[in-house]
Amino acid sequence: MKKLNEILMVFIFMLTAVLTAAVGLKAYDIYDTNRRLAREQEELELAQVMARNMEAHNRVSQMQAEILERAEDKEELERFINRIQSGELTVSENGVISSNGTVSGNGSVSMNGTVTGNSTVSMNGTVTGNSTVSMNGTVTGNSTVSMNGTVSANDREPAWDTVSANGTVSGNIDAFGNVIPRIKRNVSGNEEINYYDGTMTDSSIFDEWRYIYKQEEMSLDARRLLRTSLEETLEVNQADRERIAENKTDFSGVKIACLGDSITAAANLEGEEGYQQYAYPARLKELLGAEEVYNLGIGGSSIARYWSDPYVERYQEIPEDTDIIIVMGGTNDAFCASDKEFGNLEERAYRTFCGDLNELMKGIKEKYPNAEVFFATPLPNVLQDYLMKERDYLLPQQKFVDVIKTLAAEYDYEVIDLYNSNILDSHDANVVADYIPDGVHGNHDGYQIMAEHFASELVQHYEGGENAEAETVSANRADSSL
Repeated sequence: MKKLNEILMVFIFMLTAVLTAAVGLKAYDIYDTNRRLAREQEELELAQVMARNMEAHNRVSQMQAEILERAEDKEELERFINRIQSGELTVSENGVISSNGTVSGNGSVSMNGTVTGNSTVSMNGTVTGNSTVSMNGTVTGNSTVSMNGTVSANDREPAWDTVSANGTVSGNIDAFGNVIPRIKRNVSGNEEINYYDGTMTDSSIFDEWRYIYKQEEMSLDARRLLRTSLEETLEVNQADRERIAENKTDFSGVKIACLGDSITAAANLEGEEGYQQYAYPARLKELLGAEEVYNLGIGGSSIARYWSDPYVERYQEIPEDTDIIIVMGGTNDAFCASDKEFGNLEERAYRTFCGDLNELMKGIKEKYPNAEVFFATPLPNVLQDYLMKERDYLLPQQKFVDVIKTLAAEYDYEVIDLYNSNILDSHDANVVADYIPDGVHGNHDGYQIMAEHFASELVQHYEGGENAEAETVSANRADSSL
C-alpha cells in the first residue's frame, strides 16, 4: 500500500508538472501572439505613416517647382505667396492687395488700407500684442515715411522703448525701393531717423546692436512688425560680416561637423559640378579657417524616426575627434508629423519628435562629451503654410522650434535660432527671388549668407559674445587670443 501511494504521488506530481507546463506554454503562446500582433500593427501603422509622408514630400517637390516657375516674375511670385498665406490677403489680378480682417498670433492686426504697386500704403488701424502701433500716414515710393503715433514695445529691445516721429525717414534704398533701416536708440520728436547705409564700421555700434537685438529673444512675429525679411537679412548679414572681419579666435585646429538635411547638403545646386563647395559647411570652413568641416547633410532626412535617414540613428557617424557639432533640422519633420508623431515632452516616446530629439541630444552628450554643440532651428518657409492648408493634421513650425529650444536648454546646448531671426524667410517674395529660389533651399548667395551667420555665431561664442564671458579655447579647440 505504501508503495502504491508513492507511485500515486509521483504520478500526481508528474501530472501537475505537465499541466503547469501546458498552462505556461499556453500563456507564453498568448503573450507571444499578442506581441506579434502588436508588432505587426505597429509596422502597419508605420508603413501607413511612411506612405502618407512620402505623398506629402512628393507634394512639397511639386510646390517647390511652382515657386521656381514664378521666381523670375517678382510680382507674380508675391501674389502667389500672398495666396498661400491663409486669409491674410485677397489678391486680385490687377495687383491691388487689400485686407480687412484679423491676424492673431502674439497679437491682432486690424487693417483697412490698400497697397498699390508697392508705392503707397495708407493704414488706419492697430497692432496689438504686448505693444501697440497706431499709424495714420502714407508711405510713398517706399522712401518717405510720415507718422503721427507711438510705438511702445514691452516685448522688444529695452532701447526701443518709444519712437515717435513726425517727419521724414530717409536712408539707403534697396533694390526693391525699400528703405533699409539702421538701429538708432531713443529717437523722439521731429528728428531724422538714420537708416542703415550698408557700411557699418563702428564696432561699438555693432556690438550694441547685437546685444540689444538678441537679448530679448524676440519672436518672428515681433521682428516682422519691425522690418521685412529682406531688410532683416541684409542688415544681419552685414553685421555678421563685420563680426567675422573682427574675429580674434584661431579656428585653424578645429574640426566641425554639420549634421543636417538637404539644406546642409546644398540642394538646388546638385546640377553643378563640385556643387558641395557652395554648401554652408564648405563656406564655413573657409570663413573660419577651420581644419575640417564635415558635411553630414542628407536630403529629405528628419530628426525623428517617422521619415527618412533620421538624425537620431546616424549621429554616431560624426567623427569622434570633432570639436564643434552643428545640428540643423526640423524642416522635414514639420512636413511629416501629426500630433501623434510629434508626441510630448512629458512622455518623450520612441518614434516621436519629442522623444527622438531627446534621444539625439542625450546621445550626442554621451558620445561627444568634449564637443561644443549648437542646435539650429529651421528657417521659416512658406511651403509649410502651403502644405498645412491641404493637410490639416500638420503642425506649425513654431511647435518644433519650441521643443528644440526647450530640450537644448535642458542639455545645456547653444541654440542658433534661425526661425525667429527673420532672415531668409521665404514668406518674403524678395527673399525667395534673391536667395531661396524654391521656397526652402538656398542658391549660392543664400548658402553664403547662412554660412556667414553660423560663422558669426561661432565667433561670438568663442570671443565671449553678448552673453558669455571671454574664454580661452585650448587643446582640441580654437585657441582664442582674447
